[in-house]
Amino acid sequence: MLKGIPPVLSPELLKVLCEMGHSDTIVIGDGNFPACSVGKNSIVIRADGHTANELLDAILTLFPLDTVPQPAAIMDVLEGMPEPAIWREFEATLDRRCGLKPDAIRRIEHFAFYEEAKKAYAVISTGETAAYGNIILSKGVVTF
Repeated sequence: MLKGIPPVLSPELLKVLCEMGHSDTIVIGDGNFPACSVGKNSIVIRADGHTANELLDAILTLFPLDTVPQPAAIMDVLEGMPEPAIWREFEATLDRRCGLKPDAIRRIEHFAFYEEAKKAYAVISTGETAAYGNIILSKGVVTF
């Protein structure tokens, strides 16, 4: 047990976050996200029992976002579907932890999101039950 480390961050996930370098990406996927097939060339971490926003919040306590204009990306809904409530949760967490505003969160077309996720360093499979509870983060630089 370590002080100041959110308990939802497993030792395996902490190791991955530490290994990641500048501009590496990590996917936080909902319970329906095809983590193993999309992440077959990545490190796949199971985080069953935790929501996507819970993991996002915990990760952002340790993880600097990249300084590019849009360091976070969400999976856009298919045509005709309403915006998911989980997007507001992601926005609130990104704003509270990093000062990131909604216009700095890129929306990626549903199937293009899978292609982008295939390039990620790691993919986290959560127990998130909300549809479209998927987000990609680009790591920034830790400054001292």
